[in-house]
Amino acid sequence: MANPLVVTNLVKSFNGRKALDGVSLDLRQSEILGLLGPNGAGKSTLVRTIMGRVTPNSGEVAIFGRSAPAGDNVAREQVGVVPQEIALYPLLTARENLMVFGRYHGLHGDALDHAIQESLSWAGLAERAFDATKQLSGGMKRRLNMAAGVIHKPKLLLLDEPTVGVDPQSRERIYQMIETLRAGGVSMIYTTHYMEEAERLCDRIAIIDHGRIIASGTKDELVRSTIGDKREMVMVEKVPSLEAVFLHLTGRDLRE
Repeated sequence: MANPLVVTNLVKSFNGRKALDGVSLDLRQSEILGLLGPNGAGKSTLVRTIMGRVTPNSGEVAIFGRSAPAGDNVAREQVGVVPQEIALYPLLTARENLMVFGRYHGLHGDALDHAIQESLSWAGLAERAFDATKQLSGGMKRRLNMAAGVIHKPKLLLLDEPTVGVDPQSRERIYQMIETLRAGGVSMIYTTHYMEEAERLCDRIAIIDHGRIIASGTKDELVRSTIGDKREMVMVEKVPSLEAVFLHLTGRDLRE
């Protein structure tokens, strides 16, 4: 079976500046691949290119073995997207939002009703189904945003910093939602600049900086290939972290 996603040598420039500079990566079945980098590194541009909303200057995106140039909706029928921005209708209820997004994805009748109920339960919003979305807390909106992105049960999911601005309790609930998706066989790209998220959720991590993938692998592989697995220390310190790996590779603080 072909990998859910293969990206080959993507290049995209805006006004002469390369947002993507030869990006290549692959996503394996039922895997969460973390895309780690500071703001402006190219994470969101890469996600939008995979979605087909940005046309690259060169390179290729293949989804489940099918080449997916911008505008090819057939190749992306199995793809779900959770954008960084809240993409909901604030005057509609939570249930109405899911109904709208379900219809966008071709769901109707009993199949749509079942998907709505299942999505509300998964997001922990069953008791708020008939509340206007604008009345929900920030964390609830984030969870509803996720539910809207997966209501059609995609096999490949692109998550663009889904926990931005949420409280710790809501972030924990989102982590649980993502683990449920992984257990169901969904393959995911997860962009973040939170080290703890990458370490906790992701099977592999790709570090992106200035539009380039500068390193990839498991957390342990990244540590071994950059800092090494043996260090002489004068004082008690935590084991080498992703923060240290990122600083070693780029000379930059991830929080910049």
